[in-house]
Amino acid sequence: MVFIRDTELVLRATVELVNTLPHTDTTGVDTLVSPDQLDDFATRHAYTGSRTRDDRELAAVRGIRPRIYELWTVDRDEAVPLVNAMLRDGKALPQLVRHDDFDWHIHASDPADALAQRMLVEAAMAFVDVIRADEYARVRVCDADDCSGVYVDFSKNGSKRYCDAGNCGNRMNVNAYRRRKADQPA
Repeated sequence: MVFIRDTELVLRATVELVNTLPHTDTTGVDTLVSPDQLDDFATRHAYTGSRTRDDRELAAVRGIRPRIYELWTVDRDEAVPLVNAMLRDGKALPQLVRHDDFDWHIHASDPADALAQRMLVEAAMAFVDVIRADEYARVRVCDADDCSGVYVDFSKNGSKRYCDAGNCGNRMNVNAYRRRKADQPA
């Protein structure tokens, strides 16, 4: 395991959130457009604390996505001021908590804070672990020709090249196979 469980869970949620942006996949469609979609996302990723489940909350969460996406456009050292700003703006106050099926882990915001603020702080805290572990090379943009999806490589050897959002690995392998077949004499 590259990261502790709660860090990996937050990183996976953060990747999924960023990949709702229109420019991150082949369709060019924003896939976070309703409070119901946000509610489903927050439930699947076990976000605790207050939620309003309205258009205002949706707009706030949609508003943090470009800021988080920026973490995929910089290197490790350039990520530090971005993460520090997220923690500062989110008024992070790390505390150990235990809830539901999760043993002791860190929450860095008040459960009463807005969902977008909590999501931003949790993403920043997860990136703190990535930076401290010197594993920033695992923060990547998909290698597929037609995809800009983001991912964090959790593989043991750090060799993953494609995101999970659009079946990119299979698509690129099929394309390569077809090119090889086309280059063979009949």
